[in-house]
Amino acid sequence: MKQEKFAIAGLQTRSRSEAIGFVLMVAFVAAAPLFIYPVLMMKILCFALFACAFNLLIGYVGLLSFGHALFFGWASYVSAYAAKVWGFTPELAIIAGTLAGAGLGLVAGLVAIRRQGIYFAMITLALAQMMYFFAVQAPFTGGEDGIQAVPRGKLFGLIDLADQTAMYVTVAAIFLGGFLLISRIIHSPFGEVLKAIRENEARAVSLGYKTERYKLLAFVLSAALAGTAGATKALILQLASLTDVHWSMSGEVVLMTLVGGLGTVFGPVVGAYVIIGMQNYLAQFGQWVTVIQGVIFVVCVLLFRRGIVGELAALLRIRL
Repeated sequence: MKQEKFAIAGLQTRSRSEAIGFVLMVAFVAAAPLFIYPVLMMKILCFALFACAFNLLIGYVGLLSFGHALFFGWASYVSAYAAKVWGFTPELAIIAGTLAGAGLGLVAGLVAIRRQGIYFAMITLALAQMMYFFAVQAPFTGGEDGIQAVPRGKLFGLIDLADQTAMYVTVAAIFLGGFLLISRIIHSPFGEVLKAIRENEARAVSLGYKTERYKLLAFVLSAALAGTAGATKALILQLASLTDVHWSMSGEVVLMTLVGGLGTVFGPVVGAYVIIGMQNYLAQFGQWVTVIQGVIFVVCVLLFRRGIVGELAALLRIRL
């Protein structure tokens, strides 16, 4: 009975702390345009969703993907092409990008999911690089020029996203919706199975769970949400480029997740804010930005092994 009471109390504390954290995050997102350039904040929200999608895979399943730029970048291309050439409305363009991410995730997952550890990571990296070189050569991607001047269009044919406020509200809604979806997945019975697979896959198999199916579904969900982030980013910046599918983009999302806090709900959001903020505010240092990021990463690994949010949660003895 005592153990059950402690477990219930722990769940209540976690739910309360996460609810408070979510309210604070919503308040920050709502107030951010008052002191942060709106386009920069929208970019941060896109990468925060991208990092949350990546964290779903590595933090709760234990699968390290070095090729998540594949889903983010190609969703960006598909969304940009659909909006500019096919004349899709913004919501349809984003849906098209999300479906592209999910489709690529399914294909990549079927190839890679049977491997573990470094072999899984290398297969995802190889697939991402293969599609990167395809993007360089494919005529519809624009090569090194990318797809430029992507129209934002009118949301549902009514709301003109050329208006900065309307665009910001739309991006904030997409981010918060994706965040809540990921949070629901994590705390669902499906999410508990994913955690069991992360902790001891052999034990999960012995309990009768078909772990490969669970891992594949988690991989596809992560890829789809990464695709949503990439598709939204293409409309915000009105550009889809090779940078989105380059291996360095996969490295950046790993960095965001580790700096913010691997396996925490809010960690990737904080990590995305820190990394994108550094890239923007330290741009005057040119190539030294990469060096500075490397130094901060080393410091976080040595002093904040659980990431910013992980260490803060440990200090306050709560779960975030």
